Amino acid sequence: MRAPWRVAVVGGGIAGLAAAVRLRDRAPAGTEITVYEQSGALGGKLRTGELVGSAVEFGAESFLMRDSAGGESAAVALVRRLGLGGRIVHPTVGQAALVVDGGLRPIPGGTLVGVPGDLERVATVARPAADADVDAGRPLLGARDDVSVGALVRARFGDEVVDRLVDPMLGGVYAGRADDLSLATTMPALARAARVEHTLVGAVRAAQAAAPRAPGAPVFGTLAGGLSTLVEAAAAASGATIRRGAAVRELTPTGAGWRLTVGPTREAELVDVDAVVLAVPARPAARLLAGCAPEAAQGVGGLDYASVALVTLALPEPELPELSGFLVPSTEGLLIKASTFFTTKWGHLRRTDGLALVRASVGRYGEERQVQRTDEDLAATVHRELSAVLGVALPAPVAGHVQRWGGSLPQYTPGHADRVAAARAALRAGHPTLVLAGAGYDGVGIPICVRSGETAAEEIITALGGSGT
Repeated sequence: MRAPWRVAVVGGGIAGLAAAVRLRDRAPAGTEITVYEQSGALGGKLRTGELVGSAVEFGAESFLMRDSAGGESAAVALVRRLGLGGRIVHPTVGQAALVVDGGLRPIPGGTLVGVPGDLERVATVARPAADADVDAGRPLLGARDDVSVGALVRARFGDEVVDRLVDPMLGGVYAGRADDLSLATTMPALARAARVEHTLVGAVRAAQAAAPRAPGAPVFGTLAGGLSTLVEAAAAASGATIRRGAAVRELTPTGAGWRLTVGPTREAELVDVDAVVLAVPARPAARLLAGCAPEAAQGVGGLDYASVALVTLALPEPELPELSGFLVPSTEGLLIKASTFFTTKWGHLRRTDGLALVRASVGRYGEERQVQRTDEDLAATVHRELSAVLGVALPAPVAGHVQRWGGSLPQYTPGHADRVAAARAALRAGHPTLVLAGAGYDGVGIPICVRSGETAAEEIITALGGSGT
């Protein structure tokens, strides 16, 4: 009789936990799953805390409800699988603004991550270059081409559209800059359309049409009680042994599987398993791969990361506009790059005592020293800048929290998808029972990370001989 499978999941973020749940659902009964998490907490950038008695997200705030084809996103499917579907809530205020010339202007509709499909609709925020988006009789991109988002949009629509629309939208998600970020990885639907369409307006419209959404259907969701409930439920449903504070320092192929070296050098623990899901950021993954799969290590080792800080303030009866929040172009010269009015945006967080919860995101790629300021300095600067943007003297906060995420947001440069594909191909050819999962490879956002983890689990199941007993 075949011995039970032993699978190690290295990394306890949502990608690793999603992989563990899928393994439990699809692998043979009796499969032994162990999740190794270097830190003391599961969930990665999903972390719910508390401020003035309210559950507040100190990391990722929400998830997309639909996938790129218009179906239910992988995050929603996992939430339902875990019995948490009844906890899904949606924003009660969806309109956000941009900071332009020191004041707030509504974000124009009809854009794709800030890239307009109708130039007239963005004229109140940015002036598109006249007659630049001409049809040259061929697709914008070749079949395998990848460029930075900024390079394509600047060439077609001019600088203002990038600086005032696209850059702040991408900055809010990636803490990076449009001129450095890969179109194929950060905006795959637009990249696909650009390989067919002859104008950028046409490509945006084609990408939007390819992912139809029912009018009025919510775009984003979160969980009442916080996203940490998703983390806890996934860990429980996986039936995995959870090893917190367990750093995997080395992976060694054994012929029949893998040997993990876990823990400090003087007290190292050696663990033999049949397969490994490597769900850690690209840099630590590259270090683990260097000795056993150098070609794969080279493919993922060059990815860089941005550091950010999230500053949450509890303000007594502030004068806030009826907005979900605002984004800040880097050209405005502010420390804040984005802000969310939690108790305005999310109805389930509204309070009866007049307190409002406001969060600001600080830090862009290359500005790590800004994030290294003291908590007091960050909170005071955020409070001052919020007052300036809103044009009112906000009351002093009664409480606050600063959450730092060092080296947390991947910066996908052009060609990223091909480099990751090559790394995965090298693993499949030489080590099919070792797979990569997570944001360092497939993109940011809870649905993408969940899908990445689930795909990795399916690859492991296939490599070990399929599901069933």
